[in-house]
Amino acid sequence: MISLTHVQRIRLLYKTIMKLHRGLPMEIQPLGNNYVRDEFRRHKTCNPAEAQIFMTEWANYAMTLADQLGLRGVHTAKPIGQDLNIKDVEELRDEQIYQLYELMVAATGKPEEKLEKT
Repeated sequence: MISLTHVQRIRLLYKTIMKLHRGLPMEIQPLGNNYVRDEFRRHKTCNPAEAQIFMTEWANYAMTLADQLGLRGVHTAKPIGQDLNIKDVEELRDEQIYQLYELMVAATGKPEEKLEKT
């Protein structure tokens, strides 16, 4: 088996995720692609411990998305998305919570206040 360098593993994961995004609904593909590009750019200079967490989480995302998209056949497709549990939300930093909020606004086109009224 060929051993890949860290940079090669990152590049492979990035390309895999971008290919998986082709299976997303057209309305959310640009949002997902932009988010992935931004996150991978932001973590270019992170320390090794953060890089390991980053790679693990994005690999889990890729596996979950592949499962949800039914890449082993349409009959295996599941609803796209996953709810966050309370424990995970409590562990998020303020910056991450703000990112989630921005994603929600971008995905729905509405700020939270308007969502609560509808």
